[in-house]
Amino acid sequence: MLDKKQNRLQAKENFAGYAFVAPALVCFFLFMAFPFFLTLILSFFDFNFLKVKKLAHLAKYMKFIGFDNFVDMWKDRRFVQSIINTAVYTLTTVPASIIIGLALAYVMHDNIHCKKLLRLAFFIPYISSIVALGAVFKFLFREDGLVNNLLMALNLASEPIKWSVDPAVSKIPIILLVIWTSLGYVLIIYMAAIENVPKTLYEAATIDGASTFTQFMKITVPLISPTTFYLIIVRMIAVFKIFGSVNVFTMGSSITSNTSIVQEIYSSAFSEYSHGYASAQSVVLLVIILIITAFNFWGQKKWVHY
Repeated sequence: MLDKKQNRLQAKENFAGYAFVAPALVCFFLFMAFPFFLTLILSFFDFNFLKVKKLAHLAKYMKFIGFDNFVDMWKDRRFVQSIINTAVYTLTTVPASIIIGLALAYVMHDNIHCKKLLRLAFFIPYISSIVALGAVFKFLFREDGLVNNLLMALNLASEPIKWSVDPAVSKIPIILLVIWTSLGYVLIIYMAAIENVPKTLYEAATIDGASTFTQFMKITVPLISPTTFYLIIVRMIAVFKIFGSVNVFTMGSSITSNTSIVQEIYSSAFSEYSHGYASAQSVVLLVIILIITAFNFWGQKKWVHY
């Protein structure tokens, strides 16, 4: 009898556990696993969902073309340019946000005035609407905007710069926007990491005559290296998935050379309705992100100090 009661009690506990986990599992399979495998399958087909009249006849509208989508995308200048653009955004914004965020966190971790207010001020852009922030930047970088007026007042420009038209400078506002919006997150994470560095190490270094810069390079940087690599991975993946920052700023512009990979995928799927081709582009983006993540984990074993 006792064993039966224990078994029933164990069964109830198991059922309760499965009941709590079930909604998360359903959401995972519906919104992550199923779309992933569907995208992988569609990448090998020529497919336009708008042509489908009945879901029962879905197979009729799917033409298997093998690896043609993957071959064609490397002949597509726009897609290749979007990869180059995304690489430029990554190589400029990630190091800049990491370096600036670390410097600000190191300065702000001491008992400075209005530390909480400053931390909030830097974090607000990260949680704000990218549409609103993009509108602000478009206003600042207009031909008669504040940036051009300031540059001409300082004699750094003889005439207004056409930020949204000139391909030579059109990426600069986007890069600054991405850095500004990501800075708050990097700052908060670094401040938490620096707070966990033992104060006794700084005290011992001060007694030995180490300067503030030496303490920063020899104590702070090595001990927060796990945080640095975490932020590098997170920021690189975030920038490779960038859409809103570029789309809002370039909306209505004649410049098409600033598009990101995600923008190109969106255009292929919802402007040209080439859903099979867009799926192949998504697979390539996934592979790129996996390669970046693998490289970062490899580097973590060599350069991170735990």
